[in-house]
Amino acid sequence: MAGEATSLKPRRLKGHTGAATCCISSSDRPGFVVSSGEDGFICLFDLRSQDVVSTIDVAKGPVSSLCFKSGNDDFVYASAGTEIICLDIRMGSQSEPVEAYNYNKDEINQISLNSKANVLATVDDCGDVKIIDTNQKRLCKSLRGAHSSICSSAQFVPWKPWALITGGLDSKVALWDFSKARKLLVMDYGVQENSNMGQCLNPAFVHSIAVPQTDKILGASYKICAVARGDGVVDVLDLESELRAVTKPRSNKGGGQSGNNHESGDKRIHLDYSSGGHTAAVSCVSFSTFGEKGKYLISGGNDSTVKVWNWSNRFSSVQSSLADDLAFSIDIKKKVNWLCTSPTDSENLIVCDTSKESELFPFSVGGKGWLVFYARLPLPGFFVLLFSIFWNNLGLHL
Repeated sequence: MAGEATSLKPRRLKGHTGAATCCISSSDRPGFVVSSGEDGFICLFDLRSQDVVSTIDVAKGPVSSLCFKSGNDDFVYASAGTEIICLDIRMGSQSEPVEAYNYNKDEINQISLNSKANVLATVDDCGDVKIIDTNQKRLCKSLRGAHSSICSSAQFVPWKPWALITGGLDSKVALWDFSKARKLLVMDYGVQENSNMGQCLNPAFVHSIAVPQTDKILGASYKICAVARGDGVVDVLDLESELRAVTKPRSNKGGGQSGNNHESGDKRIHLDYSSGGHTAAVSCVSFSTFGEKGKYLISGGNDSTVKVWNWSNRFSSVQSSLADDLAFSIDIKKKVNWLCTSPTDSENLIVCDTSKESELFPFSVGGKGWLVFYARLPLPGFFVLLFSIFWNNLGLHL
């Protein structure tokens, strides 16, 4: 059933000697995946082969974040400690940095590159957001005044060229015009009413933010982002609605505007325990890149599960029940650090957990949007799984 976690036997991606911290998949070369680890290495995988293609020694400490160079996946940016380097991964284990930056004062949590590959954003433990011009190889802006503690995540907005979204362990999400170093909106989950009774009692820290590659999804325009929260909730925010809701900006340094759940939210949805969601902190979120990009929202959590969401149901004019929100749930066995998706001959979900091996789950999206995992189960169990998915997609929930 959609709401129950299913144990699947994944393929193991081996290469790290420490816990895998992050993974990214190439948009130029389907099936090419790069992962980073606490061992200071990054591993290159081609999902068509069984073994790791190459390993690259990056740092003496953990590699916290990765991103491809937009438009040229031969280059990968990696962060370790306070430093960022760019590697030509075609050189394999002989790769040397072709760019290096060290502008952050504290440990970097995530790096993100815009679609033009000329602006790199970095966020760190002291709440700073640095904007680096990669063409001129210099620090361009420092964004301050939104986060009072650890800034955990940053994502550019593809359809809004000068927009950046950041989230932090101060329970805040900020939308910036980074060209002017100006806050457009700050959403504080720490002061909102707890409308999710039955969720875990952790604070609503923001652990991860995801933005789809395009705002054109399922034949409509969705200018959205997803937020992974420490209280077990996954939020999907309509950014344009959030901005429109703040009609009376309060003047403060940086020009930021504050929003809360009373002023905004006619297009803010919560995917929580009542929909079959997480029972512990959500550590990461990602929109699917296979099939119709952005159709599914995938989240991983400290409850050792991965959830695949039909997030667009709540934005639809057709009334749907909470039971329709969750497409699938997978029992991972360990806490999830990161995840990504990659299309090859089949669609693939790659999960980094607290072990040193990443896990690969292949599945297929059928013609009517049915989500079928190629579970390596005994034959009777596989048919039970397949039947339950078919049954649920008919709207007849077991």
